Amino acid sequence: MTLAELPRTELLARLRAQVAVKEARIRQTPFPVHPELAALLPDGGLKPGSAYSLTGAGALLLALLAEPSREGYWCGVVGMPDFGAEAAAHAGVDLDRLALVPDPAEQWLATTAALLEAVPIVAVRPAGRVGEGEAAKLMSRLRDREAVLLVDGPWPRADAQLSVSRLSWSGVGAGFGYLTSREVTVTVSSRRSPLRRSVRLVLPTPEGRLTAAAAVAETGTILRAVG
Repeated sequence: MTLAELPRTELLARLRAQVAVKEARIRQTPFPVHPELAALLPDGGLKPGSAYSLTGAGALLLALLAEPSREGYWCGVVGMPDFGAEAAAHAGVDLDRLALVPDPAEQWLATTAALLEAVPIVAVRPAGRVGEGEAAKLMSRLRDREAVLLVDGPWPRADAQLSVSRLSWSGVGAGFGYLTSREVTVTVSSRRSPLRRSVRLVLPTPEGRLTAAAAVAETGTILRAVG
C-alpha cells in the first residue's frame, strides 16, 4: 500500500512522526561556526542546550553569530548597548534575523528567557554577577528549547569558555594610517576536555571577517592553525 492509499488519519500520523524524527535530528546537530572556531569547540559547533562564556567578546561574538545567521537562524543580543549593527553586518550577521534589546537593565534575565522561547541563539551581557539559581533557570530553558546562550563574561555551568588574548593591530604607520586588522589568540577550555585549545586568528580582517594566522607553540595548550 502506498502513502496515497492510506486513510487520511494514518497518513497524517506517519507524516507527523517523520517530521518529529527529522526535527530531533536537526536539533541534535550543533549550530555551525567558522571552521577555524569549529576545530576548537568540543562538538565542532555550538551545541543545542549549552551556554558558552566569552572573555573579550567583541569581534569574537560577531564571528560566532555570523555562521548561524547566514544559515538562516535567528539571533538575539541582550544588554549590549555598544553592539554595532554595522560591524555585525560586516562580520556576516544577517540583520534581518537579529533581535536587539540594548538596555533591559535589571530585567535582563526575564528578557533573555523570553527571547529563548523564539530565538535559537541569544547573546547576553548580564547586569552584575550571576548566581547559581539564575543560571539554573536559564539552563533549563536552554535545554527545553534546545537553544544556545553566548555570555559576555563568566557564567556558572558554562559548557566551554572562549577567551581572546595577545592583541596585535595592523595598519598604522609612523604616525599615520588606519587600523585595518587585528591578530589574536583564541583559547577554548571545556568541562569535557582536560586540555585547552588555542589558535592564532586575524579577527577582524580588513573586511570585518575572520581568518587563520600563523600558529605558534604555547606551553600547556594545544595550538593549531586551522583552515
